[in-house]
Amino acid sequence: MSIQQLLSRPVAVLALSILLPAALFDADAATGKTRHHTRHAAQSANTGAAPVILTAHPGTKLDEDARKLNEDDLQDAAKHHDQPVVLVGSAPLSSGKNDEALFVQLQSARLCGSAGCTTSVYLKHNNTWNTVLDSVNGDISVLPTRHKGMHDLLVSPNDRWIWNGKEYQDTLSAPPAPK
Repeated sequence: MSIQQLLSRPVAVLALSILLPAALFDADAATGKTRHHTRHAAQSANTGAAPVILTAHPGTKLDEDARKLNEDDLQDAAKHHDQPVVLVGSAPLSSGKNDEALFVQLQSARLCGSAGCTTSVYLKHNNTWNTVLDSVNGDISVLPTRHKGMHDLLVSPNDRWIWNGKEYQDTLSAPPAPK
């Protein structure tokens, strides 16, 4: 078999598809150039985000508090023969010792929709849990940035929520209401 037969069109295309990227890489290495992938602006702006991990903790104080705070939803689910999984997480939102937030998500086919399951955030003040962020969809992370003494929260990859002194407020502008 001759060299020309070996380098038939399909084989040549295959060889070029394998050798060309390697040649380009070697050319970059030989010149000392490196290629960098740039990070998306939202990712770089959210450096240091600490994800809130939600897990089931049956029988714990956090689970008990979460069930009390979501008693109406759990009772309604029971009426429909549904037993949601209660997921909880906690994270400090300020430098104060007693500011541990409780993150709660109820998971069941009845309570979760096409956007997933919602999570609510509660903050304890004078032994009373107050809702500070209600029913958001997506993963939640605590950001190192702060507003009025409380850490900002990140919902999903780029929805920042900031503390307004009483509760968390979305920073994404809402579309105008239809007339």
